[in-house]
Amino acid sequence: MKLYMTENSGNAFKVRILLSLLDVPFEKALVDFPNKEHKKEPFLKLNPRGQVPVLEAEGKVFWDSTSNLVYVARKHGGEKWLPTDPLGMAEVTQWLALSNNEIHYGLQWARGVKRGIKQGNFEEYQGYGRQGLAVMEGRLKTHEWLALDRPTIADIACYPYVASAPEGGFDLNEYPSVAAWLKRCEALPGWLKRG
Repeated sequence: MKLYMTENSGNAFKVRILLSLLDVPFEKALVDFPNKEHKKEPFLKLNPRGQVPVLEAEGKVFWDSTSNLVYVARKHGGEKWLPTDPLGMAEVTQWLALSNNEIHYGLQWARGVKRGIKQGNFEEYQGYGRQGLAVMEGRLKTHEWLALDRPTIADIACYPYVASAPEGGFDLNEYPSVAAWLKRCEALPGWLKRG
């Protein structure tokens, strides 16, 4: 299994967290982000979207962190990280949708503007981010985990850009249940530390 990634990509970090939790060996293929390797051939043959992560496994290529998480969870995690029953799967995937919408277009993009690697409407991104954090806070006030009352790929998918939300101008003190959830995630055996 080979993971095309950059060290700073929160989306690649999601996949690396799950691989670490499951103790799955993989080969790192570092993509030269400053020289825009991800926007050139031959990388575009792997992912026509020109983004990391990309996972090569079993003779197939999967781009996007969501597909990577689904593959690794089902291949190596049994029912624990992504159940196959319709109710459980739906409960997990609704949080994957949040990670791909409010968190991506809010927390991640606001952080990108603050770091000078993205342009756009900072206030709009902050609005999306606050909405995503409020949804998470509502759930986590009465539950320890986002789905199924246990850690799943829902938590992993949401974690990286929530953890780095202060870099986008968000104050996590306003979301105490979310802040406590971050600590619970980081305390899981095998959780990959960033840095």
